[in-house]
Amino acid sequence: MRQYQVPQFIDIEDKIIGPLTIRQFIYLVGGGAIAVMAFYTLNFFFFILVATPVALLALALAFYTVNGIPFRKVLFNAIAYFTKPHLYIWKQRRPETKKALPQPEKKEISLLKTPTLSESKLQDLAWSLDIKEKLEE
Repeated sequence: MRQYQVPQFIDIEDKIIGPLTIRQFIYLVGGGAIAVMAFYTLNFFFFILVATPVALLALALAFYTVNGIPFRKVLFNAIAYFTKPHLYIWKQRRPETKKALPQPEKKEISLLKTPTLSESKLQDLAWSLDIKEKLEE
């Protein structure tokens, strides 16, 4: 049976250029290029204003980690958080209130005909109830 070597440390990037990875090298070269262009095109005061944040961002992207997470991921997540709409499940949305339309007044019409009882019918009912009571006793 053949034995194969299992790769280890696959989550660590390869050091290509000295102690730097390709990604770190690209961040530093990009920040340096922007600083050099600013030096040749801007006044010294404006060069300092532009080059300082660019250099700090390039250094942070290359080397800084927040709780073991690279700064580029933290920056990407922060931008995504502030640009995407938020949907809070726990916030109750108020129902839209609809304006009540003026409704015309309705006249009530009695559709059911109420039975009329005459005195003779009342007496018949009373007599039948009396008989039922006497039978139950």
